[in-house]
Formats: sequence, C-alpha cells, structure tokens
Amino acid sequence: MTKKLNSDPVCAVDYAFQRIGGKYKGRIIWYVHTFTVLRYGELKRRIVGITPKMLTQTLRELEEDGLLIRKVYSEVPPKVEYTLTESAKELIPFIDHLREWGDRRMGNYKVICQ
Repeated sequence: MTKKLNSDPVCAVDYAFQRIGGKYKGRIIWYVHTFTVLRYGELKRRIVGITPKMLTQTLRELEEDGLLIRKVYSEVPPKVEYTLTESAKELIPFIDHLREWGDRRMGNYKVICQ
C-alpha cells in the first residue's frame, strides 16, 4: 500500500474501515459487484453527488488497497474498466447485510440500490 493513512490501524475493525469506510467506497464496491464490470462514466452516473476528482481519488485508493482491478485498453478514446478483486468479493456478504439492514429501516424512503 503506497498511500499515507492518517494513522496506523489500532485493531482489525480500524484496519477494515480505513479500507472501505467513507462516503463512497462501499457503494463503489457494491455497484461493481452488481454489474460485474463498470467503466468510469458508468460509476459517475450511478454515484449521485460524487465529483470527478473524488471518484478518481477513491478508485485509486481502492486499487491501491487491492480491492479493485483497473484494466486499461489501448484504444482511442481510452477505455478503462473496473472489476473486483477476490479480496473485495469477500466483502460482498457484509455489504449485503448492511443493505438489508438499511432496507428494513428506511421505511418510506426505501430506494433500491442498483
């Protein structure tokens, strides 16, 4: 891992949330899982409110942490696709549990994540 974190993890939970915590990382992992392969523009459309700079930064962090695979095709215009690593796929059941928990508690605000 090459990025500088605010601090060294103090426990396994801290380590995990340093990798997937924050506003966008869990959603990116979920969307890539749901669609198997996503391109940058598709992620930008799906993640409401994310800026291009934040999307790029978050994708880089997920790649550096070994959770996303970035495949670049040498064509014009450039084509880049994102897929999950095996390590990220291990997170899917836990993210799904969070989704189910959220579904039960959203009531009238229920929206399907796709």
